[in-house]
Amino acid sequence: MFTKPTSAYVHIPFCTQICYYCDFSKVFIKNQPVDAYLQALLEEFRFYDIKKLRTLYIGGGTPTAISASQLDILLSGLQENLDLSALEEFTIEANPGDLTADKIAVLQNSAVNRVSLGVQTFDDKELKRIGRSHNEAQIYQTVSALKEAGFDNISIDLIYALPGQTMDQVKTNVKKALALDIPHLSLYSLILENHTVFMNKMRRGRLHLPNEDVESDMFTYIIDELEKHGFEHYEISNFTKPGYESQHNLVYWDNAEYYGLGAGASGYLDGIRYRNRGPIRHYLKAIAQDGHARLHEERLTKSEQMEEEIFLGLRKKSGISIRRFEEKFQENFQERYGQVVAELLAGGLLQIQGDQVRMTKRGLFLGDTVAEKFILF
Repeated sequence: MFTKPTSAYVHIPFCTQICYYCDFSKVFIKNQPVDAYLQALLEEFRFYDIKKLRTLYIGGGTPTAISASQLDILLSGLQENLDLSALEEFTIEANPGDLTADKIAVLQNSAVNRVSLGVQTFDDKELKRIGRSHNEAQIYQTVSALKEAGFDNISIDLIYALPGQTMDQVKTNVKKALALDIPHLSLYSLILENHTVFMNKMRRGRLHLPNEDVESDMFTYIIDELEKHGFEHYEISNFTKPGYESQHNLVYWDNAEYYGLGAGASGYLDGIRYRNRGPIRHYLKAIAQDGHARLHEERLTKSEQMEEEIFLGLRKKSGISIRRFEEKFQENFQERYGQVVAELLAGGLLQIQGDQVRMTKRGLFLGDTVAEKFILF
């Protein structure tokens, strides 16, 4: 029997500026049919008859690129038929420059209880170089305004190994992030994606990135410094004070099912991974015709489900529970993966503690490479 997911991701594809490293499903907001899009999004939400969620996450794009009144329509519409007593975590992504006083007031009047800010770096020159529209002063203003409005569950994103970035700049960023006194930090190394300004520069030989040894030193420094200040490194790129783990992202890493709503959004329902139509016009048309916009659907085989369980589970510091894996898939973990586990143990990339198979610090730095060993196996 199909059990309804208790998590939903809602995608707002609009941005006030397109960053040089970003390949997410997004468009420049000017002249876009924002109101029609929000109505279609709420129509899709109703199509799935979503009444009870434990986590709800609004991402983008930039959800706070829309106006305060549009934000109010979105949040009110999503909450209308929801059992809010069951909703543990309701996150919205925001940019420091976009989160004005009237938008914060809208958040205050909603069930939103967690805000994730796209800071990326505190260095004004670096912010310009990566195509961000905010500055360092706006970061402090926004965090301060959110705290004053009663939001204590605030997270920021930072990117390291940026073009031309030095170890000293990373140390400064970490120091300034810690000084914000917030309970959650996400730190990502720069990944070059196709169809981005940075990838085009790289291909023309005009992008100078730190080498792998420097990037590894940055990663090690970040972990050590944040752990020293009471943060737990609970997932490859994520650090939390006790009790502030991102409950929604844990749904992904635990390989659980969730609704994906909005143009270009991905979801996982009833054993099927799906992706919605990306271009906004196509999305609007699909919702008007069918109530949903699923375009690409893939029912995963048992083997693919097991690979995903490992690939996602190893991202977490706690790793994979052998007992949970065997209960879920009715497969003997040792028989299936014993050889690859032994190789990775010998290489110092994995460790076993009781029932848990997890990565070492070195393994975490090489994250995807380690996980791929199980898929190629």
